[in-house]
Amino acid sequence: MSEPGARPEGAGPVSQTPVETVPETVATYLRLRGLEPSARSFRKKRRRTDDDENAPFTAGRDPRGVGAVLSDLTREAGWDKQLAREDVVHAWSDVAGEDTARHTRPVAFSEGTLTVQADSTAWAKQLQLMRAHILSEIVLRFPDAGVDAIRFIGPDVPSWKWGPRTIPGRGPRDTYG
Repeated sequence: MSEPGARPEGAGPVSQTPVETVPETVATYLRLRGLEPSARSFRKKRRRTDDDENAPFTAGRDPRGVGAVLSDLTREAGWDKQLAREDVVHAWSDVAGEDTARHTRPVAFSEGTLTVQADSTAWAKQLQLMRAHILSEIVLRFPDAGVDAIRFIGPDVPSWKWGPRTIPGRGPRDTYG
């Protein structure tokens, strides 16, 4: 006879834990999300043989205008700030006004400061009084230019210095001999 609790021969392995059944909706959800252990099999991905770049109706295949292409090129090359400064120079008559532009011209950009040369010291002084208005107009129209301040200078005065190696001295007097 057999002992109590003994298994009959040919009965297969004994399961220690009862078999739990997962509801079908949960199993479907796990399978679709890829969370089911059987769905995580490591299969080798099949390579696509067609070239995505030349496939029709894919992203980036629509024709673009020359302006858009040049805009992307200047942005990627880091030329936006320099080009915005050049736009300030070209649009100076619109920014400062026609009458003011006839008597002034932008001559330099240095560390956020725009230097403008006037025909006379009177024009330079008058523009110093209008500095805030002109600066706000530049910042509004050309924010990428990086203009923080404007410096107005008068006309160039003649220099008595000749050559790069002059020494300080008394300078010219009433006679040259």
